[in-house]
Amino acid sequence: MMEYRYIGKTGLRVTPICLGTMSFGSWSDENESFKIMDKAIDRGINFFDTAELYPVPPKAEYAGLTEEIIGKWLKGKKRENLIIASKVAGAANGWFVPPIRNGMTAIDKFHIKRAVEGSLKRLGTDYIDLYQMHWPDTVVPIEESLLAFDELVCEGKVRYIGTSNDSAYGLTKANETSKRLGIARFESIQNNFSLNNPRFLDELAEVCKKEQISCLPYSPIGGGVLSGKYNMDYVAEDTRFCEYAMQNNPRMKAMAQRFVNNKTLETTQRYVNLAKELGISPVTLAVAYSMHFDFVASTIIGARYAHQLDASFDALRIKLSDETMREIQKIQSEIMYPMG
Repeated sequence: MMEYRYIGKTGLRVTPICLGTMSFGSWSDENESFKIMDKAIDRGINFFDTAELYPVPPKAEYAGLTEEIIGKWLKGKKRENLIIASKVAGAANGWFVPPIRNGMTAIDKFHIKRAVEGSLKRLGTDYIDLYQMHWPDTVVPIEESLLAFDELVCEGKVRYIGTSNDSAYGLTKANETSKRLGIARFESIQNNFSLNNPRFLDELAEVCKKEQISCLPYSPIGGGVLSGKYNMDYVAEDTRFCEYAMQNNPRMKAMAQRFVNNKTLETTQRYVNLAKELGISPVTLAVAYSMHFDFVASTIIGARYAHQLDASFDALRIKLSDETMREIQKIQSEIMYPMG
């Protein structure tokens, strides 16, 4: 029987695994994307995550294509059976300059309104269950951003709001601002959290537990690294970080180095060995780890091909023992923060 969890203090009842869709339209064509979504539904998954910026790698000519593919697939489906999350692109002053709205993005009222209207149209729905800030804005006051998000909730275009790629300070400040103004708050935070990147445990986990805000981990298998494929003698050139490393893009090269380096390869090999001892796939171990914590509502998985989902879905039947968690903690204490 499927276990369900609630996001934050909301009525969003979600499966412990969420289907990530950032490959739809780039690494996964429309036909394969449909297969991936069909397989997720067949396995009982009710929670899908997307963004106006998708697919990745971000390109101006493709932005929004993922939502269009999901919108086509949604036709004929019972919309109320699914929890759909999307995101407004973060500010151009932050993580990187997104190739939409002429690179002028900001988390202000204008851009939030434009973004949600576009997403609703592409998805072919009149509401989004969880609408998230893809990454923070270091210039626009959080009060302005939250008031704009709150308007969407009041208008019924969005049920709840969340943040992503945020810090303990950012999440706490936003939460206290919402309390002070009496408006909608961020019910979730979608951050990178995995065996190779346990930084969420340092501070953010405590904020989430104290304030009843849910973590929605992305990259639970470290962008594919924790599958062990980068530890093999031959690594195919069409793997994500091989592609990134070969691009003339400093951000992509830096991301490849962050995910694939001597420390991540060493820890990954240890996790591959541990998974072998447990008789499970290293992917299953990685996904089960990210689902293990009480502050996690749902773990976001992804795939280029439908058949790749099986090992992740196997985590639904796995509960890691205290002994296994101690083994993991030992590895993490011996090789600290392999992703920096």
